[in-house]
Amino acid sequence: MSHPNDAYSIVIFRGAKSNPLRFRIPRSYVRRALFLGACLILAEMLLLTQYVKQSGEVWELHNIRGEMLSVRAQTTAFSNALDDLKHRMLAMKEVNLQLRVMLGIEEQQPQDLISGQGGEETPIVESQQGVPGKAEESELQAPDQVSLTEGDAAEDPLTRKVQQDLAWLETAASDQERTLQELSEAAKKKSARWAALPSIWPVKGWLTSRFGPRTSPFTNLRAFHNGLDIGARPNTPVKAAAAGRVRATGFDPKMGNLVLLDHGYGKQTGYSHLSKILVKRGQKVTRGDVIGLLGNTGYSTGPHLHYMVKVNGRAVNPLTYILD
Repeated sequence: MSHPNDAYSIVIFRGAKSNPLRFRIPRSYVRRALFLGACLILAEMLLLTQYVKQSGEVWELHNIRGEMLSVRAQTTAFSNALDDLKHRMLAMKEVNLQLRVMLGIEEQQPQDLISGQGGEETPIVESQQGVPGKAEESELQAPDQVSLTEGDAAEDPLTRKVQQDLAWLETAASDQERTLQELSEAAKKKSARWAALPSIWPVKGWLTSRFGPRTSPFTNLRAFHNGLDIGARPNTPVKAAAAGRVRATGFDPKMGNLVLLDHGYGKQTGYSHLSKILVKRGQKVTRGDVIGLLGNTGYSTGPHLHYMVKVNGRAVNPLTYILD
């Protein structure tokens, strides 16, 4: 028989006239029940901990997915922006090419030479590998077509496209930077040449004698006139026809008071019969600067300016250069 201390007694009193109910529960059952309850509580705690952990991971994965979608959208927008920049860069390249032609850096290809073809031909023998010329085509890939390795194949195509576009833009930007530098230097040279071109009338008035053969007003014989005679009121301002430096000033018995300007690039201009000289030798002038006043000094039949243009030491017709 089991010892009385090996069980727990439970007495339930139902009233004064009723016999109490007695229950005996072995201690081994109680211990088993407590152990089972503890195991259940521990299992529930483990499940709850795992649930919390899984919930955190799900929440983290949800955030990561949201971030990836956001990054994907930003990458797509960036790729579209790169495409727009590529189109602008190509348009800039066309403009730069036109400017290079206009500034004389490159010669424009004549339209009638674009389609010229010819030469001796040799038939292509089909190889056993497949279509003729296939190997050559694979070797001559476009610069922006990069061969993909197994590692690259796993990458996002959009990411590869962005990387290729960035590499293309970097190369194109370097080319355009070099082109712009060349255009800037060419424009400076063209600007200097344009500034040195005697393109305006030195004085407004009447053309009394043209460049070339004429009957001399002093000898009535045929003579060569090496400039233009422009009649105007005395002391009318005489302007420099182009930018340059005063090479000489002074008085000549035939030409009277005169100013000689050197414009560079082999061009010189002369202004004679002045009533007054307003510049000094070595002085820099720009187109339109007043260098003297119209007069009647030297051999002259009346107030006028004798205007002369020389190119590489030879007198030429000033009307060839006058634009205004």
